[in-house]
Amino acid sequence: MVIRPIKRTVRVYVGNTLVAETKNALRVMEMGKSLYDPAIYIPATDIVVKLKPLDKTSHCPLKGDASYVALNDDEIAWSYDRPLDVSKQLAGHFAFWPDKVRITEGD
Repeated sequence: MVIRPIKRTVRVYVGNTLVAETKNALRVMEMGKSLYDPAIYIPATDIVVKLKPLDKTSHCPLKGDASYVALNDDEIAWSYDRPLDVSKQLAGHFAFWPDKVRITEGD
């Protein structure tokens, strides 16, 4: 797994609604059974809408236990509240399902 800062402004939208805007996003690239599409993680402090915690968890051997959130009752993102040491940079960040949001990079 490789975690790199994104040096441009990243915005996340659901439809036309701005969900997050940041200059502090992280791109996570990882390989499992195959190469996964990169995920973009946004600091929780840069999310501008109220996300509802869901009663759902999963486990990643590289990142730890994930929890999930919804917007308007639709699950759109996950986070690692207590990530493992190798991925501690992801604490306090959310990643969004790419098929449920539109993510833009650049000003």
